[in-house]
Amino acid sequence: MKNSDTTMMGHIACFVAYVIFGLNIIVTKDIMAVGVISPLALFCLRSLGAGLLFWITSLTLPAEKILPADYMKIFAASFTGFFLTQITFLIGISDITPIDCSIMTSLSPIYTMFIAAMVLKEPITFKKAGGVLLSFLGVLFLIFNSVSSGGGAAETKPIGVLFMFLNGFCFSVYLGVFKPLIMRYSVVTFMKWIFLFSSLLSLPFAGGELAQVNYSALSLKFVAEIFYAIVFATFISYFLIPIGQKQLRPTLVSMYSYMQPIVATAISIYIGMDTLGWKKVLAAATVFAGVVLVNYSRAAKQR
Repeated sequence: MKNSDTTMMGHIACFVAYVIFGLNIIVTKDIMAVGVISPLALFCLRSLGAGLLFWITSLTLPAEKILPADYMKIFAASFTGFFLTQITFLIGISDITPIDCSIMTSLSPIYTMFIAAMVLKEPITFKKAGGVLLSFLGVLFLIFNSVSSGGGAAETKPIGVLFMFLNGFCFSVYLGVFKPLIMRYSVVTFMKWIFLFSSLLSLPFAGGELAQVNYSALSLKFVAEIFYAIVFATFISYFLIPIGQKQLRPTLVSMYSYMQPIVATAISIYIGMDTLGWKKVLAAATVFAGVVLVNYSRAAKQR
């Protein structure tokens, strides 16, 4: 397969994954509104379900041996990119407003750019920095010109900002530091161990709660939303992201996170919570222009 074809595959994988994440924001909020399980219990359920699917899938593929020294590295990747990211989000979300939360999570590509420069020695070119800044400004413009969906605190506290910073920073570390490890193994092999470790980390905190849920009393809608969260927002999306990580630079992968507010805004417009105007079209165009600029930076040509 030609290099341009594999690069396009990476773009498509990241695009689809983050569109799924954008839809999952709406689904997760609906799940949480029922009050049956906590966010941490939902994360544990997603880890268990997706992990089981990855392990079943691995049985249909040729066996792949993990180097003994890499088990601890994969554990560190799971702890940093999944468990720690979720914990900081769950702690911080109650002490930050929805708008401030959106702004803080939008900083992730900036963190990733600097981490990739330090760890992977990727140059920070004017085009790359300009593209990240352009997309960031586009997201800010979109956030401040869209209807807030609620679901956060009434006011922002410093502790909320701190934990949201840690949330974005931890995932940026995962994208920037562990790319060489991801390149070494197939997607299924890598992710089955990632989710096994994240399940083991979250079970002590959420296992008791999950055991007490009366699953027979759950509505069909609730079950369908859980199914989406496990199969689409976890198994499929986390199958696609490593494909993007193998073909694209960490900064570019991280910038696809800007699809989430765009998708959330599009859904709010579709259901009548918001309206489409030139400002939102301009914001979306600015985000994509930034992605294109980063993709065609000098660093991309040197790859």
